[in-house]
Amino acid sequence: MSLRRRSSRVPQLLLAASLLGALLAPPAAATSAHRSPSGGTDGVGGAGGGLPLRVATYNIHAGAGMDGVFDLDRQTAELRSLNADVIGLQEVDRHWGSRSEWRDLARELARRLRMYVSFAPIYSLDPAEPGGPRAEYGVAVLSRHRIVSAENHEITRLSTQDPNPVPAPAPGFGEVVVRVLGLPVHVYVTHLDYRPDPAVRVAQVADTRRIMAEDRGPKILLGDLNAEPAAPELAPLWRELTDADPGAPTFPAQDPVKRIDFVAVSKDRAGVRRAWVPESLASDHRAVVADLLLRRR
Repeated sequence: MSLRRRSSRVPQLLLAASLLGALLAPPAAATSAHRSPSGGTDGVGGAGGGLPLRVATYNIHAGAGMDGVFDLDRQTAELRSLNADVIGLQEVDRHWGSRSEWRDLARELARRLRMYVSFAPIYSLDPAEPGGPRAEYGVAVLSRHRIVSAENHEITRLSTQDPNPVPAPAPGFGEVVVRVLGLPVHVYVTHLDYRPDPAVRVAQVADTRRIMAEDRGPKILLGDLNAEPAAPELAPLWRELTDADPGAPTFPAQDPVKRIDFVAVSKDRAGVRRAWVPESLASDHRAVVADLLLRRR
C-alpha cells in the first residue's frame, strides 16, 4: 500500500494542562550524571562526548501489573525508579473504561512524576455519557525537557474496534520535539500490530521509516514492536537506526522469553552507552532503559 505521511496536531488541552502543572511544580532537571543500574553514576559529561540523555520505553498495560491488578501507585514507583529524562509509554488509557477506573493515565502519571506529557490516541471514541470526556487509548511521551511540538501521525493499522477490519491509515504514531541543552531532538513512540501474521507490521515499518526520514537531527524511537530484533519485518529499521540492545528479554514480565520492546536511535546523531532491562512485575512487560549520547553534528 502506498501511504503518504498524514498527521494531526496532538490536542493542545492535554498538553497545555500538563505543562501548566509542570510549571507549578517544575520537573526535576535533567543532569549529566545519571545513576547506573549498579547504583553508581556513569559520569557522562556533555563536553567532548556529546549530550547525555537517559530514555526508556514501557508498555504499561493500562495500569495493570503482571497480576492483572490495576495499580497506578506501583507503576508510578517503577517509572520513577528508572530516573529517565524521556519515557515512551504504550497501552495508555484516557477515560477508556473500568479497567483503568476511567482515569486519564497520561496526565496523572505526568503530574505524579513532574514531567511534561504528550498523548497520541490510537482510538478516540464518543463519550459514554453526553458531555463526558472521550474514551481514548494510545501512546504517550513523558519528558523532563520541555516539549516544543507534538504530532500524531497515521500509519497502517488493523483496527481492534472494527468487527471487519482492513488495513488502513490510522493515528497513534506519536512524535514530539524536545530541546536538550538547546538541541532539538525528535522522539517517536509507537505500538506495532500484535498479530502473528507480520503483514501489517511490514507496512507499519515502511510508514515509520518514511515519516522519520522527513526529520533532521537526533532521532529516538521508543516502542513495543511486537516482534523480536531479528524478525524480517523489522530489518529495514536497522538501516538507519541502532538498536540499543539491553541483552535481556522484556516479555512477559514474569520469566520473560523474548524482547519485543525497543529503544532505537539514529546512527548518525546518537550513540548508546549502555542499556538494560529492570526486573519488575508492575506491568506485563518490562521496561528498556538506555543511556545515550547525542551529537550536535
